[in-house]
Amino acid sequence: MGINQKMYELGNKRSIIREIFEYSKKRGAEIGAENVYDFSLGNPSVPAPKEVNETIVKLLAEKNSVLLHGYTSAQGDAGVRKTIADKINRDFNVGISPDLIYMTCGAAASLSISLKALIAEEGEEVIVFAPFFTEYRVFIENAGGKVVVSTPMEKTFQVDVADFASKITPNTKAVIMNSPNNPSGVVYSEETVKAVCDILKAKSKEFGHPVYLIADEPYRELVYAGVSVPYLMNYYDNTLVCYSYSKSLSLPGERIGYIAICPKMQDALPVYLAVCGAGRSLGYVCAPSLMQQVISLCLDAQVNVAAYKENRDLLYDNLSAYGYECVKPDGAFYLFVKSPVKGDAFAFYEKAKAHEILVVPCDDFGVTGYVRIAYCTAKEKVLGALPAFKNLAKELGL
Repeated sequence: MGINQKMYELGNKRSIIREIFEYSKKRGAEIGAENVYDFSLGNPSVPAPKEVNETIVKLLAEKNSVLLHGYTSAQGDAGVRKTIADKINRDFNVGISPDLIYMTCGAAASLSISLKALIAEEGEEVIVFAPFFTEYRVFIENAGGKVVVSTPMEKTFQVDVADFASKITPNTKAVIMNSPNNPSGVVYSEETVKAVCDILKAKSKEFGHPVYLIADEPYRELVYAGVSVPYLMNYYDNTLVCYSYSKSLSLPGERIGYIAICPKMQDALPVYLAVCGAGRSLGYVCAPSLMQQVISLCLDAQVNVAAYKENRDLLYDNLSAYGYECVKPDGAFYLFVKSPVKGDAFAFYEKAKAHEILVVPCDDFGVTGYVRIAYCTAKEKVLGALPAFKNLAKELGL
């Protein structure tokens, strides 16, 4: 009897993002971190709002340590869940109850728990819209599901509605929608959302069972120029929202988020209880107690989105001027760039790497021939990289 081979393979080979990140640290030790232009990891450089640190200090000074560091209820502190439900209702008017909120260790836990709760039989299908976060495949397959990829519209990277409709079968259990999108930065328009939800309603009725919509929303607040992100519960009843404060409050290392079940969902309570059971089976009960209290007191705090916009504009405007073909992002902090090397993302990655520029080839994201640039780094790093990008463009004959 041996170890789980699938788990061994996942542990033995990191995601390409992590591989590049580890290379960056090694290369930085060799030539100096300031000389490596690492755009691999979506790790926010913008500090958390001052209210967050002030709240942590205040809680540590005032709260009983047993209450602050002890276990909460398995699904999260009741008071925290009420503050989150109240904010959701203020912002989106969906009438959600605290008893349909489940606190989690960030968005990865939210997605893993939701998929484990929903997938009842091996091989049930989950549709993802390309380009998609690479770990979706890991989460879905670990829950026993099968990944089905819907290809996007060219240029805009909005959902290709006809392609999406063709991918739904009676075996489809759920659809994951990530907007603002990682890796493209695209925000799905209300027109796109309505079209997707209309198809889901029709197919659910046709099949005689709900096709669930999982909204992956860690970047909801990171949008530019007044762009609005439709709240999917307002368009489709059978929706679960997976949320994380990693980006909205610049707290990726603190691993805090939640799952919200739409109160109008068919069998909302059984689905919620399945979420509770999935969290239990995966060992995700009781999200970090201190961070639950912190975010409940900082729900209206905001990071400096203007800093991300400045980096976006610097990269998009200059790279476009150098001859690169880029998708202008309306949200998140990623720039999607078409490979000028015969549409080969890995060849472009290697060419860029020779100039100490580290970008992520996106073939594993479901779209070939593009790379992702995570511009959530310091502005100085972006400015330092521009001459290298320019020299690379000249080398490539752009």
